[in-house]
Amino acid sequence: MTAADESRIPARKISVFGREFSMPRSRGLRIAIGVLLTIGGILGFLPILGFWMVPLGLLVLSYEFAMVRRHRRRFVVWWERRRRPD
Repeated sequence: MTAADESRIPARKISVFGREFSMPRSRGLRIAIGVLLTIGGILGFLPILGFWMVPLGLLVLSYEFAMVRRHRRRFVVWWERRRRPD
């Protein structure tokens, strides 16, 4: 893939609490960020790192891997059904 082809690909965005954030265009960089956030979240008992990093890392990884994406979509459907008044 050439640089010209890569510039035509729109940047992926993730939505967290109604705000959108752009992710890097490089698939390897997105995977590295997701893995580092998840590992950093597991070490959440240490200062600076926090358990909030685990769901954020999984959210980033869900855009790359079908298995994680499936769980994210199930969670979103469950959450919306739970919030909807009957």
